[in-house]
Amino acid sequence: KIDHGQFYRTEYLKETVRQGGGLDENRNLTAQAMQRGWDCLARFGERLAGFSPGEVRAVATQTLREARNRDEFLQTGMRLLGFPIDVNSGREEARLIYQGVAQALPHTSERRLVVDIGGRSTEIILGQDVHSHSMESYRVGSVTWSMRYFADGQFTKRGFQMAEIAAQAVLDEALTLYAPAQWDVAYGSAGTVNAVVDVLAASGWPSGHVSQDGLDWLLDKLLAAQTADRLRIPGMREDRKAIIGGGLSILRALFSLLGINQLEQASGGLRHGLLLDLMGSTSQQTTDLRAQSIQRLAAKFGADPVHGKRVGQVAWHLFEQLHAAQEQDPVAWQQAGCTLAWAAQLLEIGSQISHSDYHKHGAYILDNTDSLGFDLTELHQLGLLVLGHRGKLRKLDADFEDSLFVQQLMVLRLAVALCHARR
Repeated sequence: KIDHGQFYRTEYLKETVRQGGGLDENRNLTAQAMQRGWDCLARFGERLAGFSPGEVRAVATQTLREARNRDEFLQTGMRLLGFPIDVNSGREEARLIYQGVAQALPHTSERRLVVDIGGRSTEIILGQDVHSHSMESYRVGSVTWSMRYFADGQFTKRGFQMAEIAAQAVLDEALTLYAPAQWDVAYGSAGTVNAVVDVLAASGWPSGHVSQDGLDWLLDKLLAAQTADRLRIPGMREDRKAIIGGGLSILRALFSLLGINQLEQASGGLRHGLLLDLMGSTSQQTTDLRAQSIQRLAAKFGADPVHGKRVGQVAWHLFEQLHAAQEQDPVAWQQAGCTLAWAAQLLEIGSQISHSDYHKHGAYILDNTDSLGFDLTELHQLGLLVLGHRGKLRKLDADFEDSLFVQQLMVLRLAVALCHARR
């Protein structure tokens, strides 16, 4: 519910699927893991029936960033959910997390460090007020570390030592980016931090934050229990016991590495950042961020901005004629037009690698880059337009039943042909 520009939760549904535990040694989701995800999405799809596309945002994070068979999962998942599912890049996830955390905090000049420990990744962000300045995503998470160092549910001193050392090795470069001198207050968002705060508060520790003493106390409790099955601590949910070892070891590694003495609990996170985007509260900011990302990519790879703008203007002119000739969702049409203009600016980003196959290299760059403001699905769509703007179409692994994409591709190919003389 939105009231005076603020959102308020009226209902909350959650299922713990832990798909990250279902990646095999080849980084493919197992059949069982995919089925668990599909079953969950089908139930959510029933609840979301009747919502319009503009009212729903679904995103996937690290597990599907890694999964080699993610397209197979997503194809069925989107059909069951009834809405598109975007796969966020690590840095885009970090940006949205900070956006969600900042909306729940007062507007001050304090320099903030925000940490979010997820199942398979940890995001760390520096920011001030509502603006994030530096953000990274690291492949270390509570599920991954629990499977690797506490796979049999055994809590040992040796296991925690190994887990903390390994986490510090992955997070080591964060010390340069997020040194204590660069921030004033540290905040923790989402699962692991919330779980630790709940346990500490239930046992009499001050609520709302985590201290080093609290982490030491919790470690002693886990070592005393020896196994996850025997763990009995007030405030500890059953579904959290299997992954608390990995989460705690990462949290302790962060405290040690970044010199954190106290981590404040943040009420906002990724979900809240997505809601702000959905409400349009940050739409202009996101649009500007996307435009900057496109300009940065074009400049980095030496694309001609004048020619890119020329092709984009012709393509948009043709696209508007199609819009006038048929009924289309105006929001989707406007977004498709922006994508078209961005693709025109990026057509030649592969030209420094190869003159004859520059379109193939351009598509490869877009499929393997992180650009703030874009999720991986959107970057892949841009890559398809870049790949398909010349040559035969059978090289495109695209959905040619998508009439909007077909129209984008058609006008882009025509614009490239019409602007061939580059004048």
